[in-house]
Amino acid sequence: LLSTYNKNINLKINLKFKIEKIIFENYQIVDISELKNATDFLYDNNLFLLQNKSIEKELKKISFIESFEIKKIYPNQVKIKIFEKKPIVILQDKKDKYYFTDKYNLINFFPLKEYEGLPTVFSNKENFEIFYKNLKKNNFPFDIIKKIYNFESKRWDIVTKNNQTIKLPIKNYTKSLKNFLVLKDQQNFDKYKIFDYRIKDQLILK
Repeated sequence: LLSTYNKNINLKINLKFKIEKIIFENYQIVDISELKNATDFLYDNNLFLLQNKSIEKELKKISFIESFEIKKIYPNQVKIKIFEKKPIVILQDKKDKYYFTDKYNLINFFPLKEYEGLPTVFSNKENFEIFYKNLKKNNFPFDIIKKIYNFESKRWDIVTKNNQTIKLPIKNYTKSLKNFLVLKDQQNFDKYKIFDYRIKDQLILK
């Protein structure tokens, strides 16, 4: 058996497909400098030999990145489409503060103009995750919420953007949520600031 190997031809191929440009798209919160630093190692590598795992390892270090897509653009470019995590509340767990995302992830809090209007939740992650799932299950409109409090008794209060407070019972609070949704848009109920469901089968309005 005979084989030939031309070093010059191989060198030309390597040079032709050497990565020279990285394009990022679909990012809003992630800083471009973070993306550039995370992928700087790709330059001068062969586009044919590009391994997604090596990129994933670096991009996962950026807290706001949920996932990404990589597209090779021959002969020498890489396009990376970023999918960011979506915070839904600011979670205050005693002295610790986080963004809590729609996929139940925590991101260390730092001020972002885009998320200044998020509801603030005073709770730990485990308790709020259960409560949030129940809110979703009952189609409770999240956009009306200003603050949520979780007390040591495991009871919840919801404060709306209209400054109405919903005081929920410890047990079977989904029934109370449904009742509030029925009442909230009815005439004259907007004058009440407290909807107190803490006593079983009773609603106290103030």
